[in-house]
Amino acid sequence: MSEKKRILSGMRPTGLLHMGNLHGALLNWVNMQEQYDCFFFIADWHALTSDYENTLLLTDYVRQMMIDWLSAGLSPEKSTLFVQSHIKEHAELFLLLSMITPVPWLERNPTYKDQIVQMANKDLSTFGFLGYPVLQAADIIMYKANGVPVGIDQIPHVEITREIARRFNYLYGEVFPEPDVILTKTPKILGTDRRKMSKSYKNTIYFSDSPDKIRKQVATMITDPQRARKTDPGDPRVCNVFEFHKIYTDQQTVERIEHGCCRAEIGCVECKKIMAESLIEALAPIREKRAFYSDKPELVEEIIMTGSQKARKVAQRTMEEVRSVIKI
Repeated sequence: MSEKKRILSGMRPTGLLHMGNLHGALLNWVNMQEQYDCFFFIADWHALTSDYENTLLLTDYVRQMMIDWLSAGLSPEKSTLFVQSHIKEHAELFLLLSMITPVPWLERNPTYKDQIVQMANKDLSTFGFLGYPVLQAADIIMYKANGVPVGIDQIPHVEITREIARRFNYLYGEVFPEPDVILTKTPKILGTDRRKMSKSYKNTIYFSDSPDKIRKQVATMITDPQRARKTDPGDPRVCNVFEFHKIYTDQQTVERIEHGCCRAEIGCVECKKIMAESLIEALAPIREKRAFYSDKPELVEEIIMTGSQKARKVAQRTMEEVRSVIKI
C-alpha cells in the first residue's frame, strides 16, 4: 500500500466556530482524514497578527476550538491535532525564512491589502502582520506537506509558500517539497444578513448554539429581498434560507418549499421555522459531542498535549535538517 500524502491546515482561534467555518473548512478536513496523513493546527500566534492588543481570552479560545473540532468529527486517532505555539520550532523556521523572503513578495499579497482596508479601525502597521505569510510558510513546510486544502480565495497564500520553499531550496539545497493547492468545494453559506458569515458582522449561526438560539438567529435571516409580502411569489435561487434547506432539509420538503415559494403558497416565516428545525436536528450529534468534551477539560488538554508532542517530533527532525544545510 502506498504511503498517504500529507496535508496541513490551520485556523486562528478567535472564538466559537460558526456554520461558515463548518462548511468552509472543517467538514472537508473531517472527510480527508481517511485519505491523507492530516496535520491540523490551532494558529494562536497567527491570532496575534491582528488581535495583539487583547489576549485575555486566547487560551480559552484555543480550548473551545479544539472542542469544536472534536465535536465536528476530527479524530486524534486519525489526525495530528496540535497548537502552533507549543511547537517552538515554528518560530525558529519563521526567523530563518524571514531572512530570505523579499519584502515586495509580502507587500503584493492581496490578502494583506484587503485586510488593511477591512480592518482600518486597527493598527496593522506591524512587522508581524506584514510577515504573517512567512510564518504561514513555516507552518506548512515544517511538516513537508504535499498539499494544503483551501478555498479558491486562499490560493495566493499557498503560492507564496511555494515561492519561499523554492527560494530556500535554491539557496541551500532541496529540503522542502512545494505544497500543492487542494481546492475544496464549499456550499453557498452566507450570514443571516446575506453577507459573508463573520463574527465581526454579527451575522453568525454557531454550530454550538442551543436550539432556541438557532431559532432566533434563523428568524432574523434575510430571504428574497424582492419578496415584500407573503402573497408575492419568491425566488428560492436568491434566498439564503433555501441554500440551508438544500443541505439540511429532506428532499421532499425542499421540493415542496421551492414549489410553494415560487407560487406564494408558503411564507418566509414558515419557511424559516422548517429550516430551523432541520438545522437543529442535523446539529444534534455535534451538540452532544460538544457537551461531552466540555465536561472533560482534562481529556481535551491531553489531546492537545499528545498531538503537539507528535507534531514537535516531526518539527525537530525538520529543523535538524534545516540547520545542517544552512551550516548554522
